[in-house]
Amino acid sequence: MQLQDILYSQGFGTRRVCAGLIQQGLVQVYESDQALAAVTCLQAAAEFVAEGLRFRVQGVDWPYAGKAYLMLHKPTATECSQKPSTYPSIYTLLPSPLRLRPQKGAVQGVQAIGRLDQDTTGLLLLTDDGKFIHRMSSPRHHVPKVYEVTVKHPLDARQVNQLLSGVVLDDDPKPVRAAACEAVSEFHLRLTLTEGKYHQVKRMVAAVSNRVEALHRSQIGALRLPDGLAPAQWRWLSDADLASIAGVPAAVC
Repeated sequence: MQLQDILYSQGFGTRRVCAGLIQQGLVQVYESDQALAAVTCLQAAAEFVAEGLRFRVQGVDWPYAGKAYLMLHKPTATECSQKPSTYPSIYTLLPSPLRLRPQKGAVQGVQAIGRLDQDTTGLLLLTDDGKFIHRMSSPRHHVPKVYEVTVKHPLDARQVNQLLSGVVLDDDPKPVRAAACEAVSEFHLRLTLTEGKYHQVKRMVAAVSNRVEALHRSQIGALRLPDGLAPAQWRWLSDADLASIAGVPAAVC
């Protein structure tokens, strides 16, 4: 695959822009997995095996990714929208190549899988793999999501039992149940859900006569938000990460 096409596929601009980056000496390629230093390539048409390739563009290292899978520690006061209304978009936290990755001839970029409210923090997954988005979003797969909930009033066993047995929300007569529920402390509730209704956590907590003061998603499937990933930071998902999300095979990469 020509180097200019590799860069284009990774979101570094049109093929002409990518060729210009290469010809200006702004692109270096690691010649092997073990190579510590990258070698400058000035030939836009130079061919490389894309799979497993590591390269550097304008001083930043990148791995080749046929499909992009990443996690973001969403901070508060951000919106999961390309066209936010009040707060900055979470997409501004990502480098431009991830936002400009082409798909079927058009600029698509990575998309968030589901949304977190502007005042909710925590684990958010993003990808440009439509099948993966569908699998993770489909209610048929019941992917568990764990939320750390800070509540206004002290918790008691009655509230926990109600959330486990089911509460009725105003838009659905069918009770909604938590897959797991634990009062970690007097004001800290750990809630696991396998569906994603609008403002579901806040509405379920309100249904047991309490109120959400802060909300943080800590886990999706068996994938936990790493302690070392600070708010507004992102990282690539590994094969092991993908395998831990609802049994998704590592080969999905």
